Amino acid sequence: MRPLSIEGAWIHEPKVFPDQRGDFHEWFRGDAFAEITGQELRLAQANLSVSRRGALRGVHYADVPPGQAKYVKCVRGAVLDVVVDLRTGSPSYGRWESQLLDDIDHRAVFLSEGLGHGFLALTDDATVVYLCSEGYAPEREHGIHPLDPGLGIDWPQDVPILLSGKDAEAPSLAARERDGSLPSYARCRAYREGLRPAR
Repeated sequence: MRPLSIEGAWIHEPKVFPDQRGDFHEWFRGDAFAEITGQELRLAQANLSVSRRGALRGVHYADVPPGQAKYVKCVRGAVLDVVVDLRTGSPSYGRWESQLLDDIDHRAVFLSEGLGHGFLALTDDATVVYLCSEGYAPEREHGIHPLDPGLGIDWPQDVPILLSGKDAEAPSLAARERDGSLPSYARCRAYREGLRPAR
């Protein structure tokens, strides 16, 4: 794993072992994960979504504490995965970074508590699995419109966008700043400190 430009986000680029039967790779190891990120991933929920080409899911985030850290992988097809720093007071607040996740290179992205997440399906039947540190709790979940110019995410122009009703009605980043629902960088860092494994 290596860190992304947004503190609290990493990408895993596994070594893939192909042979005449197919291929094999490790997409998660708890000990290596804890050593690199400095925290353990508490698994509370595992999700799987299948999306048609153009389906755009997100940008979603959760209240911290406890937030919802995610370890995300595309197991079929391809998606453009986006991490957005929504933590007020963060040095990279408002910045986003994208990664291609697909069933060829088998990359996975980890985003810690307080970061926003979304992805755009680049193929039909794009299948994404993600491990979550906390279960879904609608009262703690929030969204920002993924096409908000205030975020300025550079989604591919050649893919027709399909949003859920909820995501289409999500407010802008500026509206979330005004309503006070964005997570605090200091609070997120303090919460993550409490997740460090005992030595």
